Amino acid sequence: MTMKNRWLFIVMGILVLFACTHQISNPNGGSNGGGNGGGGGGGDSLVCFEEEILPLFQTNCAKSGCHDAKSHQEGYILDSYDNIVSRGIDPGNASGSKLYQVLSAQRGGEEDDEVMPPPPNQPLAQAQIDLIGQWIDEGAQNTTNCSNVCDVSLYTYSGAVRPILDVHCVGCHNNTTQNGGVNLATYTGVQTVALNGKLAGVITGAAGFPQMPPNGQTLSDCNITQITEWINSGAPNN
Repeated sequence: MTMKNRWLFIVMGILVLFACTHQISNPNGGSNGGGNGGGGGGGDSLVCFEEEILPLFQTNCAKSGCHDAKSHQEGYILDSYDNIVSRGIDPGNASGSKLYQVLSAQRGGEEDDEVMPPPPNQPLAQAQIDLIGQWIDEGAQNTTNCSNVCDVSLYTYSGAVRPILDVHCVGCHNNTTQNGGVNLATYTGVQTVALNGKLAGVITGAAGFPQMPPNGQTLSDCNITQITEWINSGAPNN
């Protein structure tokens, strides 16, 4: 082998080694094989529609007289992914989406008819509104199968029970709308139904209790375990 060919061989080897140490990036974000490019799976960085967004619409909006399939006020039905994104949602643009605008509108003015949920219904918490905005800005994807974020070993009131109730139940059981005479917006209200057996009965669909949340919006097995473990521990305000 001549000296010229020997040096050419060495240079080619260095170039191959350099190329092998650099991973090709994924245009959808992250490295190849690690991203979530669309609906279906729960990506690490994406808001989970199935567990974080859908229950907010179902509990606060898809109610009788509002935006369920029967009432469909102003043509909006907000009980499923297809119905929610069919109108009032501009994927990637929360500020330009009608649904986000009415959810985040200020209350107490002349435009209360443009506020959702309308008074006297309790408004969504700012964190919930922000989460919906984030979901829309991320493309309003139908992210599902995200239950891996639920930890059955976590069953404190503040860390598990309160967030579950805020998402799935408080829209119907709050300070102003106490369906069935139940207020789940306060610890005292939650403790009452926890200790008298009603809370466990409705979330598990036990005999003699209506299934809650209603309309097929059952909690995940993990969420049910978290609440029942908290109840079994004495329903503490922890």
